[in-house]
Amino acid sequence: MLAALDAHSVATPMTSLRRTRLTLSVALLGLLAGCGGDPVRPTPPPAAIPVTPAKPVKIGIALGGGAAKGFAHIGVIKMLEANGFEPVVVSGTSAGSVVGALYASGMDAFQMQSKAVALDEASIRDVRLFSGGLVQGQKLQDYVNAQVDNRPAEKLSKPFAAVATQLETGERTVFVRGNVGQAVRASSSIPGVFEPVKIGKYNYIDGGVVSPVPVDAARQLGADIVIAVDISSKASGKAPTGMLGIVNQSISIMGQRLGEQELARADVIIRPKVLDIGAADFGQRNNAILEGEKAAMAAMPQIRAKVQQLQKARAAALAPPPPTPKCDEPSRVGKLMGRKEKCEG
Repeated sequence: MLAALDAHSVATPMTSLRRTRLTLSVALLGLLAGCGGDPVRPTPPPAAIPVTPAKPVKIGIALGGGAAKGFAHIGVIKMLEANGFEPVVVSGTSAGSVVGALYASGMDAFQMQSKAVALDEASIRDVRLFSGGLVQGQKLQDYVNAQVDNRPAEKLSKPFAAVATQLETGERTVFVRGNVGQAVRASSSIPGVFEPVKIGKYNYIDGGVVSPVPVDAARQLGADIVIAVDISSKASGKAPTGMLGIVNQSISIMGQRLGEQELARADVIIRPKVLDIGAADFGQRNNAILEGEKAAMAAMPQIRAKVQQLQKARAAALAPPPPTPKCDEPSRVGKLMGRKEKCEG
């Protein structure tokens, strides 16, 4: 009897120990089930996002009229090329159309400077009395066509526009196709000095009457940034000398208001200090080129800032949107244990 009681007393704690172990095992399995129900997923590699390169900034140059002052345009172009801001579209009025045509033909600034130094004034001036002007302009037309290898405007190396004024209506006309020399001649036909140029059924005179610096024409050619070069005479309180000087300043005064409005639409304006150079003073060509170089260098920080600003805006527009966060939903056991979604990104 005692033996039976002893055996019973020993068996009772052993049973409790087994139950305790069983309870711990079940709890441990529950924890493991909770962990196993929320599997760790490997992070997938980021998807390759195609990057569209930003379009290059197209710089256009608008070359204004100013007779012999126009040699300054060569100096401006020289400095733009030297600093990596080569214009890809060109527009010109009057003297600016002459330089613009040569530049659009594929010449660089140094080649144009060599042409300018070697230029004989007699080779572009053909005086004819008792007509609509003192100068016929045929020699200028032939000279320009020879320099561009007789190519039409649409076949030049760069898009080119010459701006003239239609005599019958006073409207601005932009020549972008056809005979380059004839378009330049029309753009340069200073009233009272050159004969009007008849093209088709209309007559044309100097473009400076309606567009002294052809900013809008450069924009129409596709320029993103337009650099305007203004060499026009300003009323300084002094009377100009010589008939060409008087006529040139008269045209500048007539087109001043229109010119100011159009200049305001340029991104950068360069004004070489050539006001002291006479309209017919071809002997000052080297000085005019030098002043163009100085003025362009002074404007270089502004040009650089404009280009960088446009580049940043284009890069921001092409940047991909931020990735959408990826969330993993917890398992049922995880939800019972209070687990929340895991989000990445």
